[in-house]
Amino acid sequence: LLSRRQRQMCIRDRHILSLMAAVSLLTGCYDLDRTPYDQVSSEAMWQTADQCKQGLMGVYASLKEDDLFGKMFLIDVNSDVAAGYDQYEVLQLGTATSKTGFMNSKWQDGYNSIQRANLVIRNVAEAPIEEGTKNQILGEAHFLRALVYFHLMDYFGGLPLYDESVDLEKDFNNLMNPRSSVEDTRAFIVKDLEKALECGLPEAWDSENYGRVTLTAVQALLGKVYLYAKEYDKAVEWLEKSTNGHELYSDYAGLFNLDGGHTSSEMIFSIVNLGGTGNNYGMPLCFYAGTRASYGSCWNNTVPSSTLIEMYEYKDGRPFDWDELFPGFTTSNDVKESVFRCTANSSATEIISMPEENRAKILQMYEDRDPRMKATVILPYTTYQGWYSNKKTEMLFVVAKNEKGTITLSSANGFVYNNRGGWETYFWRKYVPEGDWDGAITDRSHTPVNFPIIRLADVYLMLAEAYNEQGNLTKAVEYINKVRERAGIALLNSGPDYLKAVTKDEIFQRIFRERAVEFANEGLRDSDLRRWKLSHTMLNREEYGFTGKRMFTRVFRENRDYLWPIPQDEIDMNSAIKQNPGW
Repeated sequence: LLSRRQRQMCIRDRHILSLMAAVSLLTGCYDLDRTPYDQVSSEAMWQTADQCKQGLMGVYASLKEDDLFGKMFLIDVNSDVAAGYDQYEVLQLGTATSKTGFMNSKWQDGYNSIQRANLVIRNVAEAPIEEGTKNQILGEAHFLRALVYFHLMDYFGGLPLYDESVDLEKDFNNLMNPRSSVEDTRAFIVKDLEKALECGLPEAWDSENYGRVTLTAVQALLGKVYLYAKEYDKAVEWLEKSTNGHELYSDYAGLFNLDGGHTSSEMIFSIVNLGGTGNNYGMPLCFYAGTRASYGSCWNNTVPSSTLIEMYEYKDGRPFDWDELFPGFTTSNDVKESVFRCTANSSATEIISMPEENRAKILQMYEDRDPRMKATVILPYTTYQGWYSNKKTEMLFVVAKNEKGTITLSSANGFVYNNRGGWETYFWRKYVPEGDWDGAITDRSHTPVNFPIIRLADVYLMLAEAYNEQGNLTKAVEYINKVRERAGIALLNSGPDYLKAVTKDEIFQRIFRERAVEFANEGLRDSDLRRWKLSHTMLNREEYGFTGKRMFTRVFRENRDYLWPIPQDEIDMNSAIKQNPGW
């Protein structure tokens, strides 16, 4: 009888081709080819350029796996910009274990993706196809393998390393490598990216190949790897190169809907998502970030934190302070109630009164703040185009009470947030469809907007960070200001003292805040706080909703939670793998 490890690897081996979900390159985007690859022998498959490209598309498709990048945005709950319940809540509560499902799945999905890349690299290298095409496919596969290894290293630390010399058909019983050090894992990743640089990748593909790895994507990831390693000279070198041919999209909000930003040159590398009848091939952005009023009636497993909302400055650069608008707001829940609480009728079907004066002040305040706030978050007293009774319906977001207490209104008349914990929180607008996006979304699990892994604003702020660490403060401010200018807020060092950033620490504080508001709900904040070693200082506290109601207590253990646990099943199957400290 086979051991558990042998059985598991046999299953992986048997499905490695059928799970590749090969994707054809059609009219500027990817579409699933659902023909299972186990109907074609591996010897027959890698004989033409189209077959090799289809094999490569299986690696791209693997990035969408829920716990690889598919639900990446949910990891923001382990930071100061978001909160959540169900699934990823164990991160914020400190209750994860080495058997936690999504952590184990990230490891497994990551290594499945790596083995797909290995399969491509090994077979395409020997394929009888034109050398230029061969090299480009190999360059993409090396990038994708490096991307996944880097992603896993960010969460787990040093990793067992397997390259294309591993053949699952022959070696599935011998995958017993110990974990390499972080330094050796990083060196493996850098070597992959250096190989990709040599493969003749274009700086941009034509529309029929949109979404494939480009030269600038390789350069950007290489710069990010060096930034995380605190090798700032190399980070600057490669991040600067990666900006070539890219520009910030003019409308921040348009990056996260179907207005054009999600396919613009700001996207250096993104996961391509599709929607529409018969074309469901997206990520569950709407499902987990949308409200009950969103298309398909969604779950709000992630919500913006009150801390995030307070980070957004006024357009003139002044820091926001609730007490300026409503004296006593930060210390009195009674004041919060007077600002936000509305009254509903006894049947909870309509709002019969609002604090009109306070509501007017709130709405004006929204207009005066950083425009990214309204583009990112559904705020109290603002409207949202929901989907009710199979049609677009304008919803007014309020929190209300009647004589029976806090209530949830009918979706036809407005809505309040009332998740499992009864939280009174903000909602995400970013990535959440308005109505049905004119027919573009037909399944809440497949939101048809591309999801960025690296975009130009990220490169600019990484450059600002690297220049700041080098001591080149002028260049650091220059790149921060590029992002602020697109946002429509005052530039640093352009007048009043509240815009001053002239020391290394002042500039870092600007980067800290700018990355929070620019990338909220993109899954980057958890990694930022951990690599800056700030998580344990910021994430041991009570979390409150905007009306002052306590939600939960955050827990982050300094001696444990900067890395995730290695899945216990992997350790049980391979005794050479050692667990991370504290787990």
